This record gives sequence, C-alpha cells and structure tokens, in this order.
Amino acid sequence: MSRSPQDSLHTAAFVTPAGADWLASASASPRGVQALWAAAPTAPVTLPCGTAFDVISMDALFGRRVVSRLWTDGPGTGPVAAQGGRVMLFATPGTAQRLPALLGWEEWGAAAPPLLCYGRGDAVTVPPLFPPDPGPQEAAPLERDTPESGARKPGARESRAAESGTRESTPMPSPRWLVAPDVRGPWLPGPEVLLWACVRAARAAGGDLVSTAVTSAPAAFPG
Repeated sequence: MSRSPQDSLHTAAFVTPAGADWLASASASPRGVQALWAAAPTAPVTLPCGTAFDVISMDALFGRRVVSRLWTDGPGTGPVAAQGGRVMLFATPGTAQRLPALLGWEEWGAAAPPLLCYGRGDAVTVPPLFPPDPGPQEAAPLERDTPESGARKPGARESRAAESGTRESTPMPSPRWLVAPDVRGPWLPGPEVLLWACVRAARAAGGDLVSTAVTSAPAAFPG
C-alpha cells in the first residue's frame, strides 16, 4: 500500500528490505535482482523503467531546488537518488512521456535545464542498497581544506592553481540515495506534481537557468 511521504517525519538513509522488494519488482526477474544484492549489497544494479516507476533526471542544482520545493510547499517526494552530477526523481509510470509535453506548454517550462526522462523501454542504474564506506580518496578533499599549522595563505594565482588541482583530483561522488525507498509501495509524484515543482523552481531561479529543451534518453545511466 502506497503512502504519502508526509506520513513520515524522516527520510531513509538506506534501502530497507521492503524498499528493495519494490525496486526488484521493476525487473522481469525480481529474484535474480535480489540474488545480486545478496551477493553484493554495495553494488549498483540496472533496472527497467515503465512498470514500477519512471525516472526524471535533473541537473544537480535544479534537481535539489525541485526536491526542496516539493518538500516545503508540496506533497513531498518518492525515492530520490544522486548520481553522476544529477538528481534522479522516481515518478509514477507514464511521467516520462507526459512531463515534456506539459512543460512545453508552460511559460516557464523552457527555463528549466535539460531533463532526461526515462520511461518504458529505458533503464537506469540505481544506487546500491547500502552506501559503500568512503575511501581515502573521498576523504582527501576534506583534509586539504584544513591548512597545516604555520602554512601561509596562498596568493590569487596559487589559489587558482590549487583549486584547479583539487577539481582534477577529486573523484566523482559515489551514487547514493537522498531519499531511499523504505516501503513496498512508496508514494510517487506524477507529471502534474513535477510540472508544478519544476515551474516554481525555474521561477525562483530568477531566469538565470539556461533555456533548453526537455529530452528523452533511452540509454541507461552509467554504472
């Protein structure tokens, strides 16, 4: 049985067994997916869209604005993941087909960054059930942010070079759940709800977002 996210005062940090059952139900072989997770619970898995859920992928900044709008002024969200510099919102099946058309009719719809809409016939790679332990490379940027005792403040040119080196050496964050599925029938936003949130997020951005078209991509996210 589905429930509204407002029924709970917290968001799950990792996927529960009930949430894993729901994710696996998207596959034609749920038992096979469960077997993969049993062998490697920290490994991502590719699942088809269009049956249990669709996925709307957004630019990270815009996606967080949409999620914030849904939680502060709207009904909340279903599962939400972060991967490859983008935010993935899980939505009701059929949303991937309808949302681009609805945004096309809105005055502020063109102000939204590119949305990748994954529906029937598409597949996405979902984050692992449990996030892997952060390695030394992921912890390194935090250590570099703290100067050693007695170190002098670098000049502008040195600072820019240091920042450039940090960007080049900092690895891409691991795929992770922002709102992990924790029930067998999570509430999912539909196209109208996401349209409402996208339009208001675009308005709040003050027109600074680049005007581009919404696209549908039939390819899976990289694992």
